[in-house]
Amino acid sequence: MTAGIQDSLRQRGVRLTRQRRLLLDLIDQSGLHLDAESLFQMAKEKDSRLNRVTVYRTLKLLKEGGLVDELDLAHFEGDQHYYETRMKQEHAHIICLRCGRVEEFFGEELQQVRAQVSSQFGFEIVFARTEIGGYCSHCRVLRAEENRGQEESLAQPVRG
Repeated sequence: MTAGIQDSLRQRGVRLTRQRRLLLDLIDQSGLHLDAESLFQMAKEKDSRLNRVTVYRTLKLLKEGGLVDELDLAHFEGDQHYYETRMKQEHAHIICLRCGRVEEFFGEELQQVRAQVSSQFGFEIVFARTEIGGYCSHCRVLRAEENRGQEESLAQPVRG
């Protein structure tokens, strides 16, 4: 876990219990965007005494403390929410609307958009979240094949 997260918790007077540390480590180091249930299942493998209530309370605490972002990732899974630490460099989420794969885009362009918004609107930006929905290269191929199949079936004469 990063020292920044630990310091931020300490400044807020939040005790970093063993279970909170476990959850933060999983969110921070998994490299995945975890929903509460996945996080609970992964944490339970490491600490069988952990319960769902602790996971949900900890996520709420971390979110309110500005340490964790709650993401909907283009609502790919309906109302499902995912979590990641806010200590990461600002980035955009690229979500495949077919398979649900999520990539992260880090780039100077995001900082330029942020600066432009701040300058143009005199806006003090606290956070920025960017989601881009589309189709990954694999799913684009599958969609093209599906569309060809549909076009071919539509071109067939109707016999009756």
